[in-house]
Amino acid sequence: MAVTNRSSKAEFAKRLVAAGYDDFLVLEREAAETVLTDRRSELLETIAAEDVESITALAEILDRDVAAVHRDLEVLFEYSLIEYGEDGRKKHPRLKHDHVFVEPLL
Repeated sequence: MAVTNRSSKAEFAKRLVAAGYDDFLVLEREAAETVLTDRRSELLETIAAEDVESITALAEILDRDVAAVHRDLEVLFEYSLIEYGEDGRKKHPRLKHDHVFVEPLL
């Protein structure tokens, strides 16, 4: 009997909950391959390690162009990897989930 992608993803999520993970995101393999580029992974790691005050501050920390950082953040936002907090007129990116998993091969 073939197991559908949806049921295997649901089973994987159930196992994560049983293992004690309560705040997580499961990315499909194809999405992870597209979304988690080296540059975007660097953004996620920096957001996790630093108290980033704004998109401009994040770009300065990484010595990258603000527009390029903004574009990469929008992709991460679209896939629910980050969210934005607001402080006045500044948007500051922060991680949306404690853990991110890529769906298993089987």
